[in-house]
Amino acid sequence: MTSTTWPVYSPFAREHFGRGKEEGKEEEAAKLVILVLTARGFTLPDQTHTQITTCKDLNQLETWATRAATIQTLDDLFA
Repeated sequence: MTSTTWPVYSPFAREHFGRGKEEGKEEEAAKLVILVLTARGFTLPDQTHTQITTCKDLNQLETWATRAATIQTLDDLFA
């Protein structure tokens, strides 16, 4: 039987293993916010697009994704 877990023994591996997982989640959450907004017909100014894509707070991105589904104006996203 083969193990599906990888033991992380070295200090280098412990430091770097999984480093990109949270960053990947943030990137996907930002894409989701933009996808929902554009699907709803909003045109995103460069400043708004940049604010979403540079956000590194996953909780904030999830809040924006939820708001994106129901807001009436783009300003409501950040209110």
